[in-house]
Amino acid sequence: MSARVRLALLLLLALPVHAQRNLEVGLAMGATQYYGDLGNWDSPIQWNSTRPGMCLTVRDFFNNPRGYVTRSLTMEARFSWHRLGYNEAAPTGGMSGMELKNFTRGLNFRTDLYGLSAHVVLNAYREPFKPLFQQRFFLYFYTGLGVFYGRPKGDLFRGDQSLDNKYYFWDDGTIRDAPRNSDTGGNVVEQDGEYETDLYSWVVEGVPNSEGTVVNRPSAWHIGIPFGMGIRYMVTKKLSVGMEFAYYTFATDYLDNVSQRYVTYNELGTVYAGDSTSQYLARYISDPTGWGTDGTMSFRTSRRGNPGMPDYFSYLSFEVSYKFRRKPSRRLYMKF
Repeated sequence: MSARVRLALLLLLALPVHAQRNLEVGLAMGATQYYGDLGNWDSPIQWNSTRPGMCLTVRDFFNNPRGYVTRSLTMEARFSWHRLGYNEAAPTGGMSGMELKNFTRGLNFRTDLYGLSAHVVLNAYREPFKPLFQQRFFLYFYTGLGVFYGRPKGDLFRGDQSLDNKYYFWDDGTIRDAPRNSDTGGNVVEQDGEYETDLYSWVVEGVPNSEGTVVNRPSAWHIGIPFGMGIRYMVTKKLSVGMEFAYYTFATDYLDNVSQRYVTYNELGTVYAGDSTSQYLARYISDPTGWGTDGTMSFRTSRRGNPGMPDYFSYLSFEVSYKFRRKPSRRLYMKF
């Protein structure tokens, strides 16, 4: 190694290496809007699908060797919880019962989706050396990749998961505790709002196949791509507030457990061989109203969802964040 190269390396390694100076933590709460295979509105937005969400975001955890107050391009990590849900039997837009587009299908779900994602963030401001609390407002944009965990559940029974506790959907648009057109008529009931049935624990769908013998078992792990934009206002040097709008797209169509075709009765007989109770429970969980399928493969009854349109959701939130000051580390020197 030449003397010049050794000298250059010595000067380079002798430069001070400073650790992270700031660590910003933000807590956001907002509203999640679901877009998927369930819905009664004749539009992409299902206005009665709004559910809560919450995020904890950690920013500026990389080294900042030039000492910028905030860099234009940075990274953040986010821990999130989003509740997704929809009930096709619930009153919508002043309509109820048979007035609803999908009452005869009667599907419902609720998914608590927990995620960890990393984002590349572009902070849109003009002066990198001017403190942001003097600039006050600035925009930001981000995209990234995340891993999410969620198991959709359904409100399908009045109490315990039993054939005796099924909901029955009647032609007059009511939900009762007795089979349709029974002599007693039963009592008009409402769904109790308890999502007691783990939908992934049951085989309720099949996938397109020439033989019609393939059933589907979704995974509870989902890969998502978040992207969004927001605006932040620096209240003080350390405290800021902001508003953000984001979309989360997924490589799966099973956040709501609806995607392909109804499972056939022959397939259920194969999966739950020798267990007639489980077969009848699976029939009901797949088709709660009994109007969706006759248990065979046919053009009229086989379709249950739209596999060509993966599930996604939007998230509108408000955030409060605080910047924690950290001391730089000691200088590191390398000696030959």
